[in-house]
Amino acid sequence: MDLKKLNLENPVLVAHKGFNLINGIHDPADVDQIYHLDIRDTDVFEVTYPKSGSIWMQQILVLLEAKGDVTAISETSQCNIELIPWIEVIGNRLPFISAPSPRLRVTHLLHHFMPPALNHKKGKVIYVARNPKDVLVSFFYFHTYANILETPKNFDDFFEKFLRGKVFGGSWFEHIKSWYSHKDEMNILFITYEEMIQDLLSAVRRISLFLNKKLTDDQLANVVKHSTFTNMRNNSQANYEQVSISALFSCHLGTFMRKGTIGDWKNHFTVAQNERFDEVFHREMKDFPLKFVWDIKDFQ
Repeated sequence: MDLKKLNLENPVLVAHKGFNLINGIHDPADVDQIYHLDIRDTDVFEVTYPKSGSIWMQQILVLLEAKGDVTAISETSQCNIELIPWIEVIGNRLPFISAPSPRLRVTHLLHHFMPPALNHKKGKVIYVARNPKDVLVSFFYFHTYANILETPKNFDDFFEKFLRGKVFGGSWFEHIKSWYSHKDEMNILFITYEEMIQDLLSAVRRISLFLNKKLTDDQLANVVKHSTFTNMRNNSQANYEQVSISALFSCHLGTFMRKGTIGDWKNHFTVAQNERFDEVFHREMKDFPLKFVWDIKDFQ
């Protein structure tokens, strides 16, 4: 897909079936056709809410396919966004149909957009969740340099929009609930961004086991080595620098990989905002037994 040909002159959101798409990046009619795709047992979908570890998991999946051989990936001259494309982006649905197995794709979509075969344990889903306070902060900074999205007036204004679900992807709460509520119907692995930070090797082993990959200890160690924040930040194939053309992103204003930590929200939330966020979180998530780590100090 030639990103330069996308219509990015009007960075507005398009509300569609409970989800906010990006004008010029997504087409509602095309997104609706994803529901009708045939699913193979070997298909793997990485699912995230925006700014929850999408790029990180892409790198892990690419390396698992290559058995940790980063040289083999480099020789393809393809970046991760090409090796594991976004299924909902304009132009990416039709190539999926004829692509060879295993077909690995990443998506931000809600569960109801996806093919119903997933609910009959066909294919596999890896859902990466991140504590929503850090998601909010990371998403705010993403908006400041992503030309495809509205530039926030300020952090306070973005905070309110995030809580109301008036951002790309819609409500964080609805997103995670839409997938978690169907977890018993699917072959799905729920893993958190915070787990990956705490013990990346254990996380990679879980992912490898879930995908039935047979890697040696040395190969797994290489997957981990080349999936660390530092190594990915210096790898243009993994950090999206190869697609950061000026029409999409003002790279001098920010980067896809900013901090890669836990608890940065404490540097941005006021006491009142934190209390309000906690109130909304507990109300929305009271029936969903998902636990999050809110501060890196909780690991110490």
